[in-house]
Amino acid sequence: MNNKEFISILAGRTGMKTAEAQRTVDSLISVMSDCFQEGDSVQMANFGNFEVKKKLERIMVNPATGQRMLVPPKLVLAFKPNPTWKDKIKKGGAE
Repeated sequence: MNNKEFISILAGRTGMKTAEAQRTVDSLISVMSDCFQEGDSVQMANFGNFEVKKKLERIMVNPATGQRMLVPPKLVLAFKPNPTWKDKIKKGGAE
């Protein structure tokens, strides 16, 4: 599903106009982005948790040359779905 299809379905379900639904989604993404930039997590009830995690520095070996390199620490975005969604996906979407 692409963005246009998603916005269309959202507008249909909420009774919003397509432009309003697009602005709502854009605002949601903007607020979440601001939270992630500050290092905060975002918890959405009945959906899951988005959190910023720090990966520590590590040593990596290039398999072609055998050269060892130090990979610096970095921040990554992780998503942990609600257990209900995990179960639904495991069952193939059937409830």
